[in-house]
Amino acid sequence: MTDLSATENAAAGDRTIRDWADLAEEMWSYLTGKGAAINYQFIDMTVEVPRDIGPDAPRATWKLNGSLRVTTSDREVSGPDANRG
Repeated sequence: MTDLSATENAAAGDRTIRDWADLAEEMWSYLTGKGAAINYQFIDMTVEVPRDIGPDAPRATWKLNGSLRVTTSDREVSGPDANRG
């Protein structure tokens, strides 16, 4: 369940996710300033990432083995992000 204000909820309804870049931008915008961190651990994982939408879209192959930490921050807002530069 999400906790959005009426303004955020209305604005969210106006946005359309067309591709991976749009999804990443929306996630970054939502998490920025909230001191968010997402940690992933991968062991010999292969991911095919489509460049476009659709079943026949060309794909890039990513091979992951190790840790990935995604953090967001807003220099204007203090928070628990210890990696803020």
